[in-house]
Amino acid sequence: MVRKCALLLLVLVLLLRPEDVFAAKISFIRDTEIENTIRAYATPLFIAAGLDPTAVRIYVVADKQINAFVAGGQNLFINTGLITRSGDADQIIGVIAHEVGHIEGGHLSRVNEALKRSTAESILSFVLGAAAAAAGRPDVGGAMIMGGQNVAQRNFFQYSRTQEGAADAAAMRYLDATDQSARGLLDFFNILSQEELLVPERQDPYLRTHPLTRDRIDAMEAFVAKSPHSNAPTKPDFQTMYARMVAKLHGFLDLPATTYRLYPPEDTSIPARYARAIADYRSGDTDKAVATVDGLIAEEPKNPYFHELKGQILFEAGRPAQALKPYETAVQLMSDAPLIRVNLARVELALNDPKLLNPAVANLRAALAVESETPFVWRQLAIGLGRQGDMANSSLALAEEAMLLNKRSDAKYHAGKAAAMLPQGSPGWLKAQDILHAVEVEKGD
Repeated sequence: MVRKCALLLLVLVLLLRPEDVFAAKISFIRDTEIENTIRAYATPLFIAAGLDPTAVRIYVVADKQINAFVAGGQNLFINTGLITRSGDADQIIGVIAHEVGHIEGGHLSRVNEALKRSTAESILSFVLGAAAAAAGRPDVGGAMIMGGQNVAQRNFFQYSRTQEGAADAAAMRYLDATDQSARGLLDFFNILSQEELLVPERQDPYLRTHPLTRDRIDAMEAFVAKSPHSNAPTKPDFQTMYARMVAKLHGFLDLPATTYRLYPPEDTSIPARYARAIADYRSGDTDKAVATVDGLIAEEPKNPYFHELKGQILFEAGRPAQALKPYETAVQLMSDAPLIRVNLARVELALNDPKLLNPAVANLRAALAVESETPFVWRQLAIGLGRQGDMANSSLALAEEAMLLNKRSDAKYHAGKAAAMLPQGSPGWLKAQDILHAVEVEKGD
């Protein structure tokens, strides 16, 4: 069954083998709360490694298998399976610390040099040894969650024992530098060690691409035994964020029946109610879902993610007028969240109220300051500008979208229209010329 979900953006990429007999869909999850949680875990580690946190891009891959890897310079990929099958925040933090060690160590530098300018989709397609082609339009807040989808990662990134040991040592250093325990990483190693007896085809990709040895476990155990931070408790806010992130992923990615089993009614914790509200929404019980979210909002009125979820539920239920206020509140509480602004703009455009047109365009422009590589945002901006009567910049926005979707003929057409209407030498005209030139250069190649 396929349902639309406004909070989770899944960028679908169709991957084809050269012999054209195999096809697999890879999905990236875009969600403000999940991304903020992972970045909160990672930022202290980036700083400890001497990296610029803003330069490292984090991608969450919708895949049930345990895996994480770095590629293309400073791009960190984490599977949802690693998140949901981990035991606590410290395990995820430990894995991130290890992967940061690979970044700092410049491991696979030759591969990274070839991929530094690649998109996340092309990097993953390269990892899988396939040629990538866009499958449909990425759609913020309206993407499809593909039930039961499971993509097996190929054994492309095969780190050497020396590199693994170096990444482990770096992770230990980062964790000590940030006053965090390495027990989580040791626990993760122990989980992986249980899979070593499985045939390679049944092992999780992380074990196949990051070979685990007894020496690595012994070194980690020795470090935990002597580190002054080994008994440091998990930061309470980190564990709270972890529980809610896991609940959200189960709610959106599992069948509702599975979510109800994992979070039964007798569990009245916030994560459990969060997960059940999402499961109720996905089951079509809008009123029950809204009532549960209202209860969460009553307890935490300044939590933007609860207001965002309420807006999503109502919007997807065909009640955009009721969804407006929750989304407005979410943006007021977290004005620097571009994905939430995009969802608010979608509601504003859907209501087709002239008074909401300028705010919708403003929200989309603010989102594009961060999400300039998201085609759907350009499409929504084109709609808003078109309704304002600004057909020149509407065409320019459509050209931007077409370029991101690799639709070069469409990009040339819309950029040509924009260039003909915009004042020569203006910023928009120059941008249209850049797009036209890029199309011609690629044609020449």
